[in-house]
Amino acid sequence: MNVLCVIPARYSSTRLPGKPLKDIAGKPMVVRVYERASKAKSVSQTIVATDDDRIYEAVASHGGRAMMTAKTHPTGTDRLAEVAASFPEAEVIINVQGDEPLIEPALIDELAACFAADHELQMATVATPLTEKNEQENPNNVKVVMDKNGHALYFSRSLIPYPRKQSEATVYKHIGLYAYRRDFLLKYAKLPPTPLEQTESLEQLRALENGYKIKVIITKDKLVGVDTEEDLALVNEIYNAGTRGCQPLVGFGAKPQDL
Repeated sequence: MNVLCVIPARYSSTRLPGKPLKDIAGKPMVVRVYERASKAKSVSQTIVATDDDRIYEAVASHGGRAMMTAKTHPTGTDRLAEVAASFPEAEVIINVQGDEPLIEPALIDELAACFAADHELQMATVATPLTEKNEQENPNNVKVVMDKNGHALYFSRSLIPYPRKQSEATVYKHIGLYAYRRDFLLKYAKLPPTPLEQTESLEQLRALENGYKIKVIITKDKLVGVDTEEDLALVNEIYNAGTRGCQPLVGFGAKPQDL
């Protein structure tokens, strides 16, 4: 199966301007993401999709592959679709966020394996258990609930399921790692925004509102996305510990020998 891994990266960021080029242990963050994603065994090729020359040059100067895309894309899905249109040989497109420098390559492989096992599958994503109450109630942490077959029922910034009664139901945090069949991605990107999508500001709800299923893989990896200076400091701490071979790195979705 031909799998294309795409890393969308924009220079602008409300909370952390220039985020893709922020330094992580001596390399720009987008390069760290590219290096991690490229280790996935199932991926045929990896490419950074950007609208900024500085990001393009940073990736190219470190031996990576990047593609310039339009500056007018309203969403990451639109940017992803532009790349997918240029790679007709790709069967599955995996979207790795450009602010996930601790992405686990095996998780990318697991997503790809879902499509090999189920030829009807159109879209898949990832979630992880969320145990801390303050994190569960944080609207920046998107939550997801699934049916018994592991398909998403709903995504929300609110706490779901709401614990009105004592329950053993697990709260799951959605991780913004997506995989699509190429043909579905091109069709999905052309669908107009939907009411729930606009209310929650969550693109994946567009698929559910149009009746499509999203498979959700559960992982225990502690991925650390970079949205703030504090996140950046934490990731640098983890990377620096890994390069020294220190144990604290393990369990954060990255292994010392991989960094």
